[in-house]
Amino acid sequence: MKRALRFMALSVATLCLASGALAVEIKVLSAGAIKPVIAAALPEFEQRTGHKVTIENDTAGGLARRVRAGEKFDLLVMPLPGLQQLVCEGAVTPAGIMTLAKVGIGVAVKQGAPVPNIATTADFRAALLAAGKVAYIDPAAGGSSGIYLAQLFERWGIADQIKAKAVLVPGGLVAQRLLNGEADLAVHQISEILAVPGATLVGPIPAEVQNYTVYAMALSARPDATAAAEATRQLLAELAGAPLRARLAAFGMEAP
Repeated sequence: MKRALRFMALSVATLCLASGALAVEIKVLSAGAIKPVIAAALPEFEQRTGHKVTIENDTAGGLARRVRAGEKFDLLVMPLPGLQQLVCEGAVTPAGIMTLAKVGIGVAVKQGAPVPNIATTADFRAALLAAGKVAYIDPAAGGSSGIYLAQLFERWGIADQIKAKAVLVPGGLVAQRLLNGEADLAVHQISEILAVPGATLVGPIPAEVQNYTVYAMALSARPDATAAAEATRQLLAELAGAPLRARLAAFGMEAP
């Protein structure tokens, strides 16, 4: 009997060690706007598979620079055009790129502050010019919304006026600049505005000037990513699945 129990204990211990050996660490490099969507899927994925996932976020330009510099990663999630360019450069796998979500640009104010009218393009333009300070992603940092807004302000002929009042954010949650009074208006991806408690989403910018960023995912093509390749493919399937896509609206996003 004791011998049987010892054998059973040994078998269970061996099984646990074998299961643990299958668990790997997956490193995800992600654009900030899509990070909350990925994070929402992780607890269930990690519990079911035993894998551990870490997410590091940056602007689209920052992610591209890090990948080109040789940083190790397993899954890259960023705007589709940048991802396609990295495919051409051999940094991510050419097959299996999957689109995840798209998000538009919105306007935010501090909770309790007067809400500007942005219903039309003319209203949005007037609100920008009337604001004391306007926060948005620094285009030089490579953030997709910042690059687009800078181009929009140039087209409107108000670039110099906006520059005089701009609070340029190198990365992260732009709407946080509302909370400490650095800015009166924040213009950023809607998903990232919703991630800032204390910020009020006024609404999306008008459809005539709206710009959607489509986020896509791809596996690393680096040789040192092969150990986690199968686990990363499981995560990729999880993120592309119907249950998570059905919850995109809660993050201010839409299906691509």
